[in-house]
Order: sequence, then C-alpha cells, then structure tokens
Amino acid sequence: MIHHLTGLYAITPEASSSPASLAAQVALAIAGGARLIQYRDKHSDSQGRHDRGAALLRLCRDAGIPLIVNDDLALAVDLGADGVHLGRDDPDPRQAREQLGDDAIIGVSCYDDWSLAEAAEQAGATYIAFGSFFPSATKPHAVRAAPSLLTEARQRLRIAPVAIGGITPDNGGSLIAAGARMLAVVTGVFDQPDIAAAARAYTNLFPKEHPR
Repeated sequence: MIHHLTGLYAITPEASSSPASLAAQVALAIAGGARLIQYRDKHSDSQGRHDRGAALLRLCRDAGIPLIVNDDLALAVDLGADGVHLGRDDPDPRQAREQLGDDAIIGVSCYDDWSLAEAAEQAGATYIAFGSFFPSATKPHAVRAAPSLLTEARQRLRIAPVAIGGITPDNGGSLIAAGARMLAVVTGVFDQPDIAAAARAYTNLFPKEHPR
C-alpha cells in the first residue's frame, strides 16, 4: 500500500468540539488536499470518542479518504476504521493486523529510534512515523529526530516513512526531500484561520501526480 501513502496526513486536534464541528474542520482539511486523516483524542470519554470517530468515518468514507484512529485499537475495530496508529505503550502491530484485517493501514511511532522502525516493518506495519523533527506545540517534550532517518527508511525499508512534529509549509519541503512520504500535521492545519488554505500549503509541497 506504500504508493497510496503520500501527501498531507492531517491529525485532529484534541476534540472539545461537537462531532459535527470536528467533522466540518476535517472536511476543510480534505478540501485542501489531505490524503489521510487521524482521529486523535486523549481526553474525551468513550461515548464522545465513539461519536466523534463515527462522524469522521462517515465524512472520510464519502470523501474516499482513509481514517486512522490514534492509540485505540478497540475503537478502530468498533468503528470499522481504515486503520490504527500505535505508540510505545499500544498493542503490537501483529495484534492490530489480526483484528483489523489485511488491508488495514497500521502506523507505528518510532520517535528517533531506527530499531523500532525495523521491528515495525517485520511486525507488518504499513508505515512508520519519525519525529519530532522541529519544536512541536502538541508534544513540546518530544525527542528530536534527524532527517537522515527518513532517507535511511526510504533506502532500506519497504514501508512508508512519515514525518511528524513542528512541520510547517516552510520546513516541510526539506523532509520530503529527505525521504518522507507523508507530513503529519496538527496545529499547522487545524489552528489556522483558513484550514483549507493551510492544508493546501502542505499539499503543494508534494510533487504533482501524473494523471492516470
């Protein structure tokens, strides 16, 4: 599935808004060219997470854009989402693959650790995420990753490397040049006054696809 994973990977902000309001924000990101959406919500109760996730899944299905659930395999299974993103303390990718199926998109956070990336590929992940590459408001204390990890991943792994952490339209091009297939962004898209225009600024960093 590596050829599908390219472009802007928009990650939702911590959700205090209603399901409809969050879906409207995500619709703007998709209008700006986002190719993958991750629902990230660390603080809502289980009902709120389910309701927001279900609203996003309906939107993404209509738009033909995959929806990934952050950290919560049970919710991804319950919703029938397109995949899950796993962090250090989450289930093994093999377990996620077993529960979500062969076609699921399974991402793994690898921070600045190459050995985690190799292990993720062996465990059946679809993509690996390195970062933070720049100071990040979302995770201010995150470890800092070197762009050379992206280059190494493109050369040595068969799965897609994703870059995350403090990425802006001004610095994102350097990460694509280093090897990132996707740029994962939260505040650079959703904290902007014009979400669609912000998303488009990232989308325009990627090489244009040839018409089919």
